[in-house]
Parts: sequence; structure tokens; C-alpha cells
Amino acid sequence: MKLPIPLDRPLVFFDLETTGVDTRTDRIVELALIRVSPQGDVLEKVRRFDPEMPIPPGATAIHGITDEDIADEATFAQRARSLASLLQGCDLAGFNILRFDLPLLDNEFHRAGVEFDVKGRRLIDMQTIFHREEPRDLTAAAKFYLDRAHPEAHTALGDIRTSAAVLSAQLHRYEELPRDLDGLHQYCAETSQYLGPLSDWFRSVDGDLQLRKGKYRGIALDEVARMDADYLGWIRGLDDTRREVGDVIDDAIERVRAEG
Repeated sequence: MKLPIPLDRPLVFFDLETTGVDTRTDRIVELALIRVSPQGDVLEKVRRFDPEMPIPPGATAIHGITDEDIADEATFAQRARSLASLLQGCDLAGFNILRFDLPLLDNEFHRAGVEFDVKGRRLIDMQTIFHREEPRDLTAAAKFYLDRAHPEAHTALGDIRTSAAVLSAQLHRYEELPRDLDGLHQYCAETSQYLGPLSDWFRSVDGDLQLRKGKYRGIALDEVARMDADYLGWIRGLDDTRREVGDVIDDAIERVRAEG
């Protein structure tokens, strides 16, 4: 696979098939990746996992993977260290990874007790590019950019093969797109910033953090700290609240207190 863009470190296209769409509680049943080296070498891998929970019929209807299909597979935790090693030092790309795949993957690594950090990586989201240029989904992107159908929709490897082809076509079509990964990372981050563990509770809107759920959904964090610091304290005290979320809440409360 040759991309029309220079690489100074490996770029990994990846896609997940899961038990559902809740990035905090749902689990990965299949992960596929294509790792492209700066020299143009390509590595493709597909792994299935025992999600340690039944796969809902609705999820099976989308990706076709049943409980029987993964009955003899290892859990994510059992393969987490080898996967983290494979991704070490790589930039990451995919379709809708900023809002879905990365937050869910991060939570899986967290449950497994394996360090996974995206700091310093470029994150390239073809959905972000597509929605800024031609708002639609991956099947429509394949039709628009590649002039072909996407018969492998909702198979992880099929999705990332199409995603990689779409990125190449986008770079050819839009002259205004940056021609380096730093630029593409910034282009994607302007619309869909990856918040890591913070995405459990917050979303970034014009550079500010807003609550993404609960009774103060859509309200800026600092404003909630002014109105109801006890509510933020309740979030901070939940058993499954990540340390990073607690730190951000503490900072907001301290800022408000400093205002007097």
C-alpha cells in the first residue's frame, strides 16, 4: 500500500467490531489493523476476542459475529500487552476513531492494566475529513471518492481497507488538505478532538469542555462548577470515574474558587 503522503513513523489504520456503542462499557469482539511503515511495508492483522459478555443480537446483526464465533478466543486482556507493543510509536488512523474506536480501545487497555497513551501521536480520522468536506458515512464515502460500492461494510478488515483507500482519494481530491501527518492531525483535531478518558464525561466544543451526559449535559464544565460543585464531586466519587476525569474536575473547581 502506497500512500500519497510522507511517513516518518508507522501509520496504523484500525477498526473495531464491538458488543455495542457505549465506549465505557461495551467490549471489543474484533480488531483489524493495517500497519504501514515509512518504507511502504504493510502488515495486516485481524484478532477476535472473547468479550466476557454475551454479544447482543443487535450487534451480531451488524457485524455477523456470534457468541459461538468467539467462544475459543482469548480475552482482550490476554492480548493487550502484545497489541500495545505493536501500536507503540505509531500514528493512528481510521473512520470515526476520535469519537468511538479510540475511546473504547483506551478503556479496554485500562481494564487490562496496560499503558496506552496517544500523546505525541498523530490521529487521522477519515470521517472528520469526510464530514467537513462531504458529510456522510463510510459506504457513501466509498461511493463518492472511489466510485464503487463497499460490499465488506461492517467487517473490520473490509472497513479499514476502504478507509485507507478513501484517505488516498481525499488527498488527491482536496488540494487544501495538509500533505503531512502533523497537518492532517491538526485538521482533524479542529473538529473532533480526542479527549482520551475525559470522553467518558466531557466533549470539546470550541476548545471548552462541556458535560456530555447527565442533568448538565451541554453545559460548560466551569459553569457547572459555579452552579453545582457538589454534582461534580458526585461524578468524581463514582467507582468507575477515571483519575484523569477527577483531575479535570478538581482543576475546574479550583478555578471557580479562585474567582472569589
